[in-house]
Amino acid sequence: MKTNSGSRVSRRQFIKTGSVAAVGLSIAGRAAGSSGETLAVSGGGKAVNIPASRMAALTRWPRYGDAEKKALCALLDNNQFYPELTHFEKEWQGYTKSPFVKAHVNGSSALTSMFFALDLPPGSEIMVPSYTFVSTCLAMRFFGHVPIFIDINPKTATFDLEDAKRKLTPRTKAIVAMHSWGLPCEMDHLEAWAKEKGLILLEDAAHAQGASMQGRMMGSWGLMGIFSFQASKVLPCVEGGMGMYQQREHYERAAAFGEYLDPGRFPKESPIHQYEGTGFGQKYRMHPLAAALAREQLKTLDRQNAIVNENVRTLNGHLTHLEGITEPVCRQDQKRVYYNGNMLFLDFKKLGFSRDALVKALVAEGVQARFWDYPEQHKLKIYAEAKWWHHPPTIPAEMPGNDFVNANHIFLPALYEPAPDVVEQYAKAFQKVWAHRSELGHS
Repeated sequence: MKTNSGSRVSRRQFIKTGSVAAVGLSIAGRAAGSSGETLAVSGGGKAVNIPASRMAALTRWPRYGDAEKKALCALLDNNQFYPELTHFEKEWQGYTKSPFVKAHVNGSSALTSMFFALDLPPGSEIMVPSYTFVSTCLAMRFFGHVPIFIDINPKTATFDLEDAKRKLTPRTKAIVAMHSWGLPCEMDHLEAWAKEKGLILLEDAAHAQGASMQGRMMGSWGLMGIFSFQASKVLPCVEGGMGMYQQREHYERAAAFGEYLDPGRFPKESPIHQYEGTGFGQKYRMHPLAAALAREQLKTLDRQNAIVNENVRTLNGHLTHLEGITEPVCRQDQKRVYYNGNMLFLDFKKLGFSRDALVKALVAEGVQARFWDYPEQHKLKIYAEAKWWHHPPTIPAEMPGNDFVNANHIFLPALYEPAPDVVEQYAKAFQKVWAHRSELGHS
């Protein structure tokens, strides 16, 4: 089983305990099939009996400790605040192997700077998934760009290239791929099509810190890309963002858009150098305390992702053998991470019971199951008002991929420590509910 680098000891320890758990899961699966066992929602005993305090510890996020506290205190003591940004940029650049990076105050400011750096004429159209955060679409309007709303693949919840092919217009200039929930888009296919059509490939990697494809880190496939380091993200520093740039000209434009000091730091032959002292009018500089947090979190990023991945792979290896449960498809040449938890797909129409009934039954068993339907951008008011746009965005009549994923998913929690007993009991809870799933259709 593949894991991120830097986690050899913890991985061995986890596999030892995981082997025991696998035996337990097999036994639990047989036991859960007993028709005499009553669902907890109907008055029976719970399948999951993990103390609430332990679950809170396993799922706590962000996970700041002594290292982060020490780094913040040291920064407050030495008053050397702004070099912290340079240190983090160099470390992130080394980690991602990106030619140029720029720290921003958040992911939204990194997106705004990216669209400014594109320097496209007003009226240019940019393909973007409707299944995304507001900034991915709205940031482009400040420069006269107009979104083309693209559906998602119902098997991955990421950018649907086939839908994009149908919606290409003469005004289309760029594509924004968003790596939903830490799963990489199929960047090789997007890259090939973008090259064929003369389009600029961009990335919204806000969910995907540490994810890669074919050995290339997400954020480094597109001409430009962004990350978010907000408190919920895979690498959290409360608020923060990063821009990724393959070419110096885009890096300099994006950097100078949000940092008035940067033009003076660029070579005199740079066309941006002449804007020394003003930049382009915004101030998107990352907070030094956020940079200090991010530097410490980066040290443990791969190890933390590996632990979460081991827990998910072990649990999903059992759950996906149950009828009607699948997970987002991840190719062999992709290494994903898990943002916001472990997303599972369930075709409730085929299963014959509702999501509400399932979640109610799982929660009664002690499983932390939930769902959250991503607000679809094309349905929001601001896109229907022409005054905000160079020309009105086309509002698609239907988005079947969006509809399916939003209606047919649940999230299970990410577990940030090895927890074979929790994995075993969660698997038992699902097996128990599936053994009685005919009852859910009547609840």
